[in-house]
Amino acid sequence: MTTPEPIRVLLADDQTLVRAAFAMLVESARDMEVVGQAGNGVEAVERARGTRADVIVMDIRMPEMDGIEATRRIAADDDLAGVRILVLTTYDDDEHVVAALRAGASGFMVKDTRPAELLDAIRTVAAGDSLLSPGPTARLIARVLRLPDRPPVGPAPAAGRLAGLSDREREVLTLVARGLNNAEAGEALGLSPLTAKTHVSRIMGKLGARDRAQLVIAAYESGLVAPGTEH
Repeated sequence: MTTPEPIRVLLADDQTLVRAAFAMLVESARDMEVVGQAGNGVEAVERARGTRADVIVMDIRMPEMDGIEATRRIAADDDLAGVRILVLTTYDDDEHVVAALRAGASGFMVKDTRPAELLDAIRTVAAGDSLLSPGPTARLIARVLRLPDRPPVGPAPAAGRLAGLSDREREVLTLVARGLNNAEAGEALGLSPLTAKTHVSRIMGKLGARDRAQLVIAAYESGLVAPGTEH
C-alpha cells in the first residue's frame, strides 16, 4: 500500500514564538510537514510560490502586508490554484474574517483553538472541504451584516448575480449558507449527496466563487438568506 504524501504546510505569522509553537504542533502529526515559514504577508506570498504548500496557515495582522492582501494575491495567482488558506483570527476580528473569505481564504480558526482542532482544520482544508465550519461561519457573516454603519470589507456581490441560478440551485445555496454540508442539503431536498455536490459546483461556477465560504457570503449579501435565519 502506497503511503500518502504528507500535507505540506506553510506558516505565516509575525510572532516568532507563535510560528515555532505551530511548527512543533504540525510536525507532531504524522500526515503533515512544515515546508516554510513567513513573518509577514510579502514573505507569505513569496514562499507560497516557492514551497508549493498545500495549506497556508495565515495570520491576519502582519507587517508590510497583512494576511488579507496576501490571501488575495495568492488566490489570484493561477499557478497557486491548488493552495488552500486557513486564516487565524481572534474573536474581535469578525470583519477581517469576512474580508479574508472574500479574498479567497478557505476557512478560519481562532488562535486559542485546541491543538487537535487546528490539525483537523488543516486536514479538512487540504482535502478540499473549503468551509471547515459552515455553521459558525454563516453565523459570523450574519452577525457582521447586522452591525450598524459597518465599513466595507470588500466588493459585495450584487443580488443580480443570482439571476442565473435555477430554483433548485437557489434552494441548495440557501442550505449551504445555513451551514448544511452536501449530504445534509441533499437529504433535505430529496437528492443524493453526489447530486447536491454537483449543484454546489455549478453554483460556484455561475457565481465565480472560489469555494463554499464565498457562497455563504454571496447568499447573505444578496438577501437570499437573512441574518439570523435558522435551519
